[in-house]
Amino acid sequence: MNGTPQGAVRELMDFLDSCPTAHWAVRRVADRLGDAGFVPLDEGAPWRVSPGQRFLVTRGASVIAGIAGTGHVAEHGFRIVGAHTDFPGFRVKPEPEIVREGITLLSAEIYGGPILHTWFDRDLSFAGTLVLENAGRLERKLFLFREPLCRISSAALHLDREVNSKGFLPNPEEHTPLMLSTSGKGIEHLLTSACGSVGADVGALRGWSIEVWDPQPASLCGLTGDFLCSGRIDNLAMCHAAMESLLAGSGDPGPETRLVALFDNEEVGSATRHGAASPFLQTVMERLAGGREETFRSLAPSIQVSVDGAHAVHPNYSGKHDQGSRPALNGGPVLKMNGSEKYTSSDVTAAYFRACAMEAHVRVQHYVSRNDIPCGSTIGPVTAARIGILSVDAGNPMLSMHSVREMAGASDHAGMIAILDVHLRGKVPIPV
Repeated sequence: MNGTPQGAVRELMDFLDSCPTAHWAVRRVADRLGDAGFVPLDEGAPWRVSPGQRFLVTRGASVIAGIAGTGHVAEHGFRIVGAHTDFPGFRVKPEPEIVREGITLLSAEIYGGPILHTWFDRDLSFAGTLVLENAGRLERKLFLFREPLCRISSAALHLDREVNSKGFLPNPEEHTPLMLSTSGKGIEHLLTSACGSVGADVGALRGWSIEVWDPQPASLCGLTGDFLCSGRIDNLAMCHAAMESLLAGSGDPGPETRLVALFDNEEVGSATRHGAASPFLQTVMERLAGGREETFRSLAPSIQVSVDGAHAVHPNYSGKHDQGSRPALNGGPVLKMNGSEKYTSSDVTAAYFRACAMEAHVRVQHYVSRNDIPCGSTIGPVTAARIGILSVDAGNPMLSMHSVREMAGASDHAGMIAILDVHLRGKVPIPV
């Protein structure tokens, strides 16, 4: 990784542009780590992981990567960074084709909680997975298109005179079908093109999942390039920070076993086979520890940092924020606190995160929601409650969270990578 703030955000921009879906994010992480010597482990085969070995395990659109500690896991535990690979948006329905007023459209199901109006009047495209039969076996292939292939258009002002006074209130079913063509070409043409893009015949197609994405590249904006603007910042930015922090210390293994766990489906509750509520992380830890007793012993000296986007104070909506905790863009990573335990940060784990930041020479900000505006969720409470380890929630400040195009500070990314690097390397003692 380029250690400068400018270099870190440029690498993040490349990552964001190459990850239109969670599956693509896992592919990019696996490729990057594979180039650095991380060896894939098969969940269905025996594991023999030696001290200092670099490894990764994928399950669906989730990936757990790590470096085995040089010390006994039961005594030195795990240092974990957790994040999620998914983001709100639209997924094409199984039987999606509609023809209205001479235009062929595709109906799409809403995934998670996108800000719907931001998806209107954008040049959108498709990416996803194809399930193909090859020699009697089913295999998954990823595809993506970067050219604009569809659009969700809004009504003209003349047809919705009160849109600026009463707000834009689209019906999530009636107003969101994707406009494809006036030629009559629809889902069959799209699937044929998708198969062709991966060198497959459409006759081998047995299943598919198609997501809608905004292919506009990430950019630095503002008079002096202070702002990062892109889709999918929440939460691919923290996935990238986690990956880069693991790579930063990969040549210097320590006694602790380091894990980066990137989960799919956080935006819809995590209760899937490969989500944070699944046994995925738990089973990986147990296999690395060598047994149940060793795993239980390893939990006491273990700690997780859960990283997800944090709400920066908005200059045009400043009343939405607590009077005391007002994280600023480019003001440093944010420690997230919540009295209702929606975040895992406690007195000792917050102190631990601040100590990691001090070791990294990075400033830390704080976020707490107003009493009349509930906060969002993260994977932190899900994994911490399931496994029973210390945990803290943090993230970089951002605006327009869940918009089709979000905004963050250009200089914050390098600071988060540095903090997570300190955490994974075990430079700060576990709180007692």
